[in-house]
Amino acid sequence: MSRADTAPRRPRPLWSLGLLRNEIGTTFRRWRTLALLAVLAGVPVLVGVAVKIETGGAGPAGGGGGPAFISQVTNNGLFLVFTSLAVTLPFFLPMSIGVLAGDAIAGEAHAGTLRYLLVAPAGRTRLLLVKYATTMLFCLVGTLVVALSALTVGALLFPLGEVTLLSGTTVSFGEGLLRALAIAGVVALSLTGVAALGLFVSTLTTSGIAAMATTVGLLITVQILDTIPQLHTLQPYLFPHYWLSFADLLRDPVYWDQLQKNLGLQALYTVVFGSAAWARFTTRDITA
Repeated sequence: MSRADTAPRRPRPLWSLGLLRNEIGTTFRRWRTLALLAVLAGVPVLVGVAVKIETGGAGPAGGGGGPAFISQVTNNGLFLVFTSLAVTLPFFLPMSIGVLAGDAIAGEAHAGTLRYLLVAPAGRTRLLLVKYATTMLFCLVGTLVVALSALTVGALLFPLGEVTLLSGTTVSFGEGLLRALAIAGVVALSLTGVAALGLFVSTLTTSGIAAMATTVGLLITVQILDTIPQLHTLQPYLFPHYWLSFADLLRDPVYWDQLQKNLGLQALYTVVFGSAAWARFTTRDITA
């Protein structure tokens, strides 16, 4: 037998891109993924209809809780984008990411396909990166689905025009759209920590359901901890603490402090749990 026959196969770049393309296609063709996107698209519809019914289409929305910019929805439908992202970010978006990330590795192991994926010349590290990249793409797609649905509903139910920022400055509708796009990007990046956490949990078990439930359970637990006043010293280190800092993009000038803390914290969680997922997955005994 020649040396070439015994040498381990090295994955070619084009092969790796094919693996990524196949993973993305498989993920976004699943009924579960489509159902999650449908739920995300439906939230702005419910919020917009609720605001329309409450106000009768005239005057600002009534007082009470909710995002600081919800009172502006009836004056400008673009604010429905900001409101919908604020409504979905604490639970709906991270829950969807938790479901997808939690099933990434554990679902393959449960279905018995993980071993066959590793037979191909991809390697565990590349497979893990492909799974994380697909999850991050879903973060972006899910966020854009919410934003586009909200923009469509806002245009149908409310007037569109110049945008009055939270600081009182008025900008053009075009600039408002650019800020909405930037906010969608920040929201997607805010979910990178959850994606890494879910991927790590997914490497710990062969049950996709258990991994998804654990990830969502951890998410809910951390959200509760972030609301307890006695834990104020701990809260700045919890990944959801700065999620709503995207509202600072609606100020002139933009307040960067909280935004930088949010993105820095997500990067930290990504490095920590991404490394933990890699360490676990690359040393795991794949027997099924």
